Amino acid sequence: MKLLRFGDAGHERPGLLDATGVIRDLSGVVADITGLTINDASLARVASIDPLSLPTVDAAVRIGPCVGAVSKFICVGLNYADHAAESNLPIPQEPILFQKAVSAICGPNDEVIRPKTATKMDWEVELGIVIGKRARNITKDEAEAHIAGYCVVNDVSERAYQAERGGQWTKGKSADTFGPIGPWLVTRDEIADIHSLALFLDVDGIRRQKGNTATMIFSVYHLIAYISEFMTLEPGDIIATGTPPGVGMGMKPPVYLEAGQTMHLGIAGLGEQRQTVVAYR
Repeated sequence: MKLLRFGDAGHERPGLLDATGVIRDLSGVVADITGLTINDASLARVASIDPLSLPTVDAAVRIGPCVGAVSKFICVGLNYADHAAESNLPIPQEPILFQKAVSAICGPNDEVIRPKTATKMDWEVELGIVIGKRARNITKDEAEAHIAGYCVVNDVSERAYQAERGGQWTKGKSADTFGPIGPWLVTRDEIADIHSLALFLDVDGIRRQKGNTATMIFSVYHLIAYISEFMTLEPGDIIATGTPPGVGMGMKPPVYLEAGQTMHLGIAGLGEQRQTVVAYR
């Protein structure tokens, strides 16, 4: 299934994308798409419903973040060998973890606000994992059963905050609107091989990133098991699994985002996003 949330920011309602691409209203079935409603039993109940029996939704409606009430937004750094190389950094021996503030989360097509003091704003298309079952000290073999589904993430970054302001990366990742997720939460049964998905990102129509999850250093299942050693993953938590090469920081000379530019990104089978960068207001 492809689940989504639609409506005005802060007032989103649950929905489902049917086989013809029409949005269907799930409000009569579940209260929202959150950690409370994406466990296996709840998803099975939604899957048993005939989508044609659900009310249709205007195609022009705003699409919100595909998961609500997220408690943790965990990111993995340098998880593609070719991205590590363009960043002039060694391939990590263990996953590099940092967190993105959940207040950064926004809809997949919402405007992205350039922070007031930003100078090096960058883009990063990433595969997002949505946790569906509490995970604590689990093994790689157990990891898949803890996944509700997957989504597209744009790990928008401010490189000066990240690398030149001291401390950890979180401050360069957490500005409002720096975490577009969606458009859909695609349940894990829809993806035949999560480690064989093409990713892309364009800026103003120019292809900047092109990659495939096949080249990730640490697999989806390794990451879930690894993170669960250090913290309990709760239903609804999101893990952004790293980005392929082609970020602005890695270009020679570096190229960064300015107000008025548009990012268009997507992952095969998981949908696409489009955001316009706007000045701080």
